[in-house]
Amino acid sequence: MAGSEQPPAAAGADGGLGDRSLSQGLSVLVGLALCVTMLGLGCAVELGQLGQQLRRPVGVLLALLGQFVAMPLLAFLLALLFALDEVAAVAVLLCGCCPGGNLSNLMSVLVDGDMNLSIIMTASSTLLALFLMPLCLWVYSRHWINTALVQLLPLGAVSLTLGSTLLPIGLGVLVRYRHPRAADLLVKISLWSLLVTLVILFILTGTMLGPELMAHIPASVYAIAVLMPLAGYALGYGLATVFKMPPHCRRTVSLETGCQNVQLCTAILKLTFPPQLIGSMYMFPLLYALFQSAEAGLFVLAYKMYGRDSYKQEALGEEEDTDISYKKLKEEEVADTSYGTVTAEERGSVPMEPTQTAL
Repeated sequence: MAGSEQPPAAAGADGGLGDRSLSQGLSVLVGLALCVTMLGLGCAVELGQLGQQLRRPVGVLLALLGQFVAMPLLAFLLALLFALDEVAAVAVLLCGCCPGGNLSNLMSVLVDGDMNLSIIMTASSTLLALFLMPLCLWVYSRHWINTALVQLLPLGAVSLTLGSTLLPIGLGVLVRYRHPRAADLLVKISLWSLLVTLVILFILTGTMLGPELMAHIPASVYAIAVLMPLAGYALGYGLATVFKMPPHCRRTVSLETGCQNVQLCTAILKLTFPPQLIGSMYMFPLLYALFQSAEAGLFVLAYKMYGRDSYKQEALGEEEDTDISYKKLKEEEVADTSYGTVTAEERGSVPMEPTQTAL
């Protein structure tokens, strides 16, 4: 593949992003969107479920393998395959190293997935990201270490941005514990704000960058934005299959792996990187969000058309197994209670004992 060229306007991106008031307003919007998203994530977490997962941490392990092994490696390989320059590579790596996004929680509901598993994977990957995201970013950016952008990679600022998400998450958990109904409402608000914010960010960023700078985004970056979530969904499904999980859990892990927290990626790019260095690559997480939503929507559509009947059969089979087990249990109980009892016929009958005649 031909390497992507540095956009000529990237060096002068300050001109494309020259409207300071609009740029500052966009930064505030990105920060608020991230806070609302993390608040909704915290509101979806129940302490009882969290305790159960910690005792049997399959969801935490899947989040670790999917978000911080499979996806960063996938992003790195795609950046090498398409011969991206350091700016595009850092944007792609940053998106690949992000934790799971709460879009997957909504999609898991639509495909009859395991909602508890979905929430635990999203929450645990967000907490693990505090340590593993800067580590993965540092490890996989070594290939471009001779470039100025990677040498000045603001890992401290990335960690600080990640740490700032703990407050709204903790507040959300507290709201769930004290006011469950209010927490349910906040979860719905956060999901809708996710969709609205992405649309607003896409429009504002396109307006700030302008059509000329947008046109300089290499075709390889668009190709990665299409392929990366699709490959993530496939990797997640394969990972769940290796763990021998049931079909509804496989669908859940698939969506959790492919859906990245693009709000966090956008916030890090906007708040920690100089605009004259990152240039038009600020658009990559928004492009990723567009294609991950579209591909997840196709996933849901395909399931609604072809997979729902099999899910009903699975559920029916589980109910039948439960009924059979229940009937068997009742029979065993009847057998246990009848053991040693004397019926009316037995009470009236005289037992015949064999007698021995003395010779």
